[in-house]
Amino acid sequence: MMVPREAKGDVWYVYDGECPLCRTAARALRIREAVAQLHLVNAREAADHPVIKEINARGLDIDKGTVIKFGGNFYHGGDAMVMMALLGSRSGWFNRVNALLFRSESFARFCYPTIRSGRNLLLWFRGVGQIHNLEHSKIPQSPIFQSIFGEQWPQLPPVMHKHYANRPYCNDVVTVEGIMKVEGSSFARLLSPLLRVTGALVPYEGDNIPVTVHFRSEPNSDVYCFDRIFHFPGKPPYHFRSRMQPVGDSEVVEFMRIGIGWHARYSYDGRKVVMAHRGYAIKLFGKLVRLPFELLLGNGNAWEEALSDDRFCMYMDIRHKLWGKIYAYSGEFTVTEMALDR
Repeated sequence: MMVPREAKGDVWYVYDGECPLCRTAARALRIREAVAQLHLVNAREAADHPVIKEINARGLDIDKGTVIKFGGNFYHGGDAMVMMALLGSRSGWFNRVNALLFRSESFARFCYPTIRSGRNLLLWFRGVGQIHNLEHSKIPQSPIFQSIFGEQWPQLPPVMHKHYANRPYCNDVVTVEGIMKVEGSSFARLLSPLLRVTGALVPYEGDNIPVTVHFRSEPNSDVYCFDRIFHFPGKPPYHFRSRMQPVGDSEVVEFMRIGIGWHARYSYDGRKVVMAHRGYAIKLFGKLVRLPFELLLGNGNAWEEALSDDRFCMYMDIRHKLWGKIYAYSGEFTVTEMALDR
């Protein structure tokens, strides 16, 4: 593989932003001034980028190798390493070592499986899944929650179909707006500073609080993301964010900012969507590990009920067998926007 010295054109380096090795290479890589500008594309954050779409159309699996686009051509895996060496400047230790090791095509192709295995091991230790760019290059038609509700999905009222319209592996956003009541016991008030730091729950109380909630999909996962924005009087908007991960058998785990999750089972009883407590958990090395927090906090349970084709009400509380209701919030919401990726 040869690159003429006079060859010019922008270079697109597509990498895995969750991989420490890939991130280091992206930050350190420098391209010869005689070539052109270097563009970095994080494949986990830019699934709809034109270059990613070209990669998918060519059947190049980003999980099996970094991709470089240069001069209208695509270089994958070991070939991408060679192209990095040929196009790279000689400034910085990374570029000098890269040029020394990978200018040889045969050596780069021989070494690359080991490099890829190292990436996969690092992702496993971090509990991060693969990108699956080819598997998810087409936007699925079924919402995330259709598989969670299973045979009950057709029975849900129209507002619930709108509320849970987000599909996986895309950029769907559904927005609801409403008014909420947030209440806590003296025990919850004692924990308020901790709640603010960890983002585990809303740390304030109040009635008739305006709230906007954005339900977001992610282009590289089947996670259902919440961004709840509370407008308490006299306080800046408070964002309560969480990420809900399906785990099979109509069950999900809603992970808070600190990584602790509430495990619940979804069902529809003919009137309400019921979220029944299944425990607390944390993800370690990609596996769910049960946490015995019921001894301290009690059980969380919630429900949602349709009020019209566009409105629904909801309630959630945490109750302890000895201490009673520790925390609760409730409210009514209207689905105000459905921005579904096409």
